[in-house]
Amino acid sequence: MVDRRLIATLCLIGCAVLLAGCLLISGEQTTVSLQGSAANILTTFVSAEGSDEYRVPALPANTEAQAIVMVAVESGDVQIDLIQPDGAVSFALASRPGTQVTRSGPIRSDEQGQIRYRITARNARNGEIQIFLLP
Repeated sequence: MVDRRLIATLCLIGCAVLLAGCLLISGEQTTVSLQGSAANILTTFVSAEGSDEYRVPALPANTEAQAIVMVAVESGDVQIDLIQPDGAVSFALASRPGTQVTRSGPIRSDEQGQIRYRITARNARNGEIQIFLLP
């Protein structure tokens, strides 16, 4: 007979492995606005936990752009990493609870015109992430 505690422990470990690399967001609203060669990506959320990578078609293929990123959260931590097509992090921006943080830097779209970024959140509440892409 198999020990029930062993089965419960294995199930818990299995769930933890499956959820690793997942970003759980409640109350998420994301909009992507394209105007000519510029783009605006805005995400708001009520709560967030975990990490995930996003690909958003925002620019013509292989285009260099200036990214302006703003992050604000009421509480908890959020970090956004802008990722180059080769996988290197162009720059990272970490939130400070109760205040808006801004940073800018270069980013390049991939062959499909997509911008890659990763969001990592820990106990984040009432947040907003905005990315402006300018040629």
